[in-house]
Amino acid sequence: MSSTEVSGSVTSGHFCASSPTYTLYFNMVFDRPFTTTGTFSSGNSVTFDTSGNRVVQAKVGLSYVSNDGAKANRVAENPNWDLGATRQSTKDSWNGLLRRIGISGGTTDQQVVFYTALYHSLLHPNVVSDVDGRYRGFDHQVHTVSGGQAAQYGNFSGWDIYRSQAQLMALVAPKQAGDSAQSLVNDHAQGGTLPKWSLNEYDTYVMNGDSAPAIIADYYAFGARGFDTGAAKNAMVGQGTRLNSIRTGLEYLSNYGYLPSDATYPYGFYGSVATLLEYSTTDFAIGAFAGALGDTATRDQFVNRAQNWRNTFNPASGFMQPKLKDGSWRSGFTPTSGDQFVEGTSWQYTGMVPFNVRGLADAMGGNAKLAAYLDSVLSNLHGSGGSHADLGNEPSIELPWEYAYIGQPWKTQKVVRQVQNEMWPNSPANWSVGNDDLGTMSAWYVWSAMGVFPMSPGTSDLVLGSPLFTTTTVALGGGGTITINAPQAATNAPYVQSATLNGATWNNAYLPANFATSGGTLNLTLGTTANTSWATSPSSAPPSYTGDGGAQPPATPVGPSGAIASGVAGKCLDDAGGSSASGTPAQVYDCNWTAGQRWTLPGDGTVMMFGKCLDINGGGTANGTKVQLWDCNLGNAQQWVPQPATGALRNPTSGRCLDDPNSSTANGTQLVIWDCSAGANQRWTLPKARTGALTSVNSGKCLDDNTASKTNGSKIQIWACNGSSAQSIHVPGDGTLRIYNRCVDATGGGTANGTPVVLWDCSGGANQQWTPVNGTLVNPASGKCLDNPGSSTTDGTQLVIWDCSGGTNQQWTLPNP
Repeated sequence: MSSTEVSGSVTSGHFCASSPTYTLYFNMVFDRPFTTTGTFSSGNSVTFDTSGNRVVQAKVGLSYVSNDGAKANRVAENPNWDLGATRQSTKDSWNGLLRRIGISGGTTDQQVVFYTALYHSLLHPNVVSDVDGRYRGFDHQVHTVSGGQAAQYGNFSGWDIYRSQAQLMALVAPKQAGDSAQSLVNDHAQGGTLPKWSLNEYDTYVMNGDSAPAIIADYYAFGARGFDTGAAKNAMVGQGTRLNSIRTGLEYLSNYGYLPSDATYPYGFYGSVATLLEYSTTDFAIGAFAGALGDTATRDQFVNRAQNWRNTFNPASGFMQPKLKDGSWRSGFTPTSGDQFVEGTSWQYTGMVPFNVRGLADAMGGNAKLAAYLDSVLSNLHGSGGSHADLGNEPSIELPWEYAYIGQPWKTQKVVRQVQNEMWPNSPANWSVGNDDLGTMSAWYVWSAMGVFPMSPGTSDLVLGSPLFTTTTVALGGGGTITINAPQAATNAPYVQSATLNGATWNNAYLPANFATSGGTLNLTLGTTANTSWATSPSSAPPSYTGDGGAQPPATPVGPSGAIASGVAGKCLDDAGGSSASGTPAQVYDCNWTAGQRWTLPGDGTVMMFGKCLDINGGGTANGTKVQLWDCNLGNAQQWVPQPATGALRNPTSGRCLDDPNSSTANGTQLVIWDCSAGANQRWTLPKARTGALTSVNSGKCLDDNTASKTNGSKIQIWACNGSSAQSIHVPGDGTLRIYNRCVDATGGGTANGTPVVLWDCSGGANQQWTPVNGTLVNPASGKCLDNPGSSTTDGTQLVIWDCSGGTNQQWTLPNP
C-alpha cells in the first residue's frame, strides 16, 4: 500500500477439530518506511534500517469484515503514536471495570488472586464488529448492529460460562452482557440455532448440551437488558422443541423422558447421561427466563421438563446411570467410569442438579444420603480415582454449595475455603485449576471470595458461603450497591456465626432474589469454629424448583412492576383492553389494578407489559405522535427516562414527554408525546422496589410472620415492631409482599370477608397481589383490603381481607424505597 503500511488477511479455524474456517483481515502501519520486502513459505516480510534507531513502532487494526474495516478500526481506536498514553488508556479502562467490585481486608496474595481472577473473568466474549458496527454473521454475510446494540460479540464457551461467568459479567458489565445476549439472538437469526460453542462467525459444536439459552437467561437474571427478549425467548423455545443440530436426541427426550445410551444420534452426539443433565439445566433456565417475562405457560412447560434428570437417577445405586431404550439400566455400570459422561464420572455428575437440590436429596433418600455423598466426593478436590470431585473442572464446581440445601451450610463454608486455599495460590506452584474456559473457573473464584454463588442458572438466586474479605462492594449497573461486611474475615475463619440483611436478622443460607439486581447490605459475623445451628432449618435452605405443581421460579419480570399513576387524579397508564397485540393504544383509564395496568421497569430504559414495550408509533418525534404497545426492539422509540424534578417520562430521541392530551379525564384517551412541561398530564408515579417494616397505622405494630416460621400456611399477623427478619417485608414492585422469599397470600384464593392471610410459596396468583391505594393494600382478586380485624392492638392478631372501608385498621405504611 505504501512504504509504511501493509494490509492482508489470514484464514484460520478448525478449533477442536471442527471444520469451519474464518478470515481475519489486518492493516498495519509503521512509524518509518521499510527498506525492502520479501516472501517466505507462508507469508511476506518487511525489513527496516535500524542502524540509527533499533526501535520500530507498529500499529495494527483487525477486522473480520474487510481490510478497509481493519484500517478504519486502527485509525479510530489508536490514532496517535504515544505508546505511553495508549498503555495508560488501556490501564484506566480496565481499572474502571475492575473497580466495580471493591474489596478490603484479606492478604495481599488473596487480593492479587481476586483481581487476577476478575480480570480473567472479563476477557471474553470478544467484540467481532468494526467501529462502524459491521460484522460478519453466522450466514457469512455482512450485517450491521442496530437499535441499542453497541457491538456484536463472539467466542462463547457455552458448556462452561453459564455456570458462573455469564452471571458475573452481567453483574459488573450489564451493557456488554446485554449486547452479548443480542449477539446470540443475532446468531440464531442468521444461522438458525443458538450456538453451542461459537467462534467468531460460526458454531464449532464443541462439547455437549444446549447452553446458550442458559447464558442469555443468566444475563437477564443478573441485570442485563437492552436486547430483544421476545426474540430470545422464541429462539430458546424453538430450539428446545423442534429437531435441530444443537438439541440432538430431542425425539428421544420427548418419547422416553431421557436419552437412551443405546440409541443412534446424529451431529456427533456423545455422553447420554451428561447431556440429559445439561438439557435439564437448560430447560430450567428457559422456564425461569420465560417466567421473568411473565409467560407462566412456557415457564411451567420447561421447568416441568427439567425434572427429567430423575429418569437417569437410579435410587438403588444412588447415582446417575446410563439407561437403555427398554427402560433397563445399562449393565456393567461403575460410578468411577466416564462412560456416557463428558469430562467426568458419575461420581462427579450425580450432584449436577443445581436448580433442584432438594429433589435430588429426596431421590437419594433424604438429607443424610446426600450429605454422605457430598462428604465422600468432596473428601478429595482433585478428581482422584474418578470417585472424587474435580474442583478444577466445571461439572464439580457447584458441589460444595449443595450442603446449604440440606441443613449443613457450615460445610459449604469449610469446603469452599479449602478450595480457595489449596487450588488458588498466588503462584504457578501448586496451581490445581484446569483450563480457565473463558473465565468460568476464575468467575467461580470471584463469587466464592465474595461469599456467594449463583447456583440455579436463569435465576438471581445466590447461595451463601463466607467472604474472604472484610468488606466487598459491588457497584450495580442500575445504580444500587451490594455491600458485604465481615469484620472477622480471615483465611482460618470461614464459619458464619450470625448475619443481618439490611439491618434485620438473617438466618438463611441464601440471599433474596432481588439482592443481586437491587443491592443491599449483608453483615456477617465469622469465626474459626463452625456454628452448626445457623441457617440449618429446612426453611432456611436456598430455593429448589421442583416443577409439576411445586415450586416454580417467579412469574414476573425482573424490575419494579405495578401501576403507573397519572398526575391527573384517579387515572393510570393503561393498555387498551389488556391486549398483548402490537399496536394496542397506550391510554389513560380509571385505576383498576388489572393486568392491563401492571407495567414493569426492567432497568434498560423501557416500560414493559406482556413482554412488549411502550413505543412511539413509527419512531416519530413530532408533537402528537401516538404511543402504543409494540414488540421490544431495542429502538430509540422505546426509551423513557424518568425526570425526577417533574415526574415526567422523557423520550431522549424526540426530546418530548409522555403526555395525556389536554389533561383528559376521559377513559380511553390515547397517550402521545409532546413538548415537556411541568403539567400534571405529564406526571407519572412509577412503581418502586422497597424492603423494610410494613406498619399498621391504627396499631403502630408491624406486619409479621408468625414465630418466624417461614413455612407455608404460617399466619400473617401484627406484632410489636422489633426489626427482625420476620418483619422484613420486601415489596419488589410486582404486586407481591414477600417475607423469606415467600408471598403474603389470601388463603386458598378466597374472596370472602374474613379470609385469613398467610405466608405461601409465591405462585403468581391474583390472591398474592396487593395494590397500594390511598394507604390501603387492595387485593385485586377479591376487591377487598388487607385488614386488621377490629382495629386490634394485640400481638398475634391474624390479618384478613375485608371490604375496603378507609379505616385506619386498613391503612399501612410501606417501607421506604
